Amino acid sequence: MVHAGAREVVQQLFGATPERRLALLRAAWPGAVGPELARRTEVITLDGDALRIRVPDATWRKGLLRMRRDILLRLHGVAGSLAPRQLGFVEGGGSGPPGPAEVEAPLPAAPAAPSRALLAEAERILEPELRARFLETAARYLDRFKPSA
Repeated sequence: MVHAGAREVVQQLFGATPERRLALLRAAWPGAVGPELARRTEVITLDGDALRIRVPDATWRKGLLRMRRDILLRLHGVAGSLAPRQLGFVEGGGSGPPGPAEVEAPLPAAPAAPSRALLAEAERILEPELRARFLETAARYLDRFKPSA
């Protein structure tokens, strides 16, 4: 769950375009479904207020359909009004967990150091991995506005 002040920062950083909103939802997905489900699924696209997820097969689709209310609530806890209102599932691919190289690959380093205010708000995100991904994405976004050297 993200504190209300952090949600405002999230809205400002990620609410401007569908691409940024999708980036936020991709980062929030593992926290909403857990690491095992996140490894077996893939956030594909955002179609209006429907988040499209690739699942390995019909069994996974049915299972996630039963969980969709909880997943949507968790996504809303992080993204607020940027969270999807619906989940859609596409079958195919991602039939098993990724190989060891994929699991152990470190996240890329953030290109810029976030501000103190952003760091303070990020500390309110309880999931360490989600917090790190949020900061990485925010730093990459803010890096776009730096004057070129």
